[in-house]
Amino acid sequence: MASPADRVYSPSHEWHKVEGDTITLGLTQFAVNQLTDVTYVEMKKAGTRFKGGDIVGEVESVKTTSDIYCFADGDVTEVNKAVVDDPSLLNSDPFGKGWLIKIKKSGNGKMGECVDAATYDKQHG
Repeated sequence: MASPADRVYSPSHEWHKVEGDTITLGLTQFAVNQLTDVTYVEMKKAGTRFKGGDIVGEVESVKTTSDIYCFADGDVTEVNKAVVDDPSLLNSDPFGKGWLIKIKKSGNGKMGECVDAATYDKQHG
């Protein structure tokens, strides 16, 4: 499955879909495949401020617990309650219904470390 071209991808396997000053953040299909069955999702609450590269949440699976990073500076504006209530959405639709948080971007942080879909897929396809 090719990664959607309308977002950028971090070295730690998060996708960032930038729309104006709003970023929607989620995990890539590659990351979800590595985790296998996700059983728990916890994200920072709306209003939390952070710097690019900071941990903004974690996911647990039957295999491991993994931190989630955002590469832009900003504030959490929304947490996807549906995926917190039903973590299997991350497994079934990581690029759609399985998004994790929305961020109001206040700076570029470490966005320069992110790559486009073609580059990401070449590295992790």
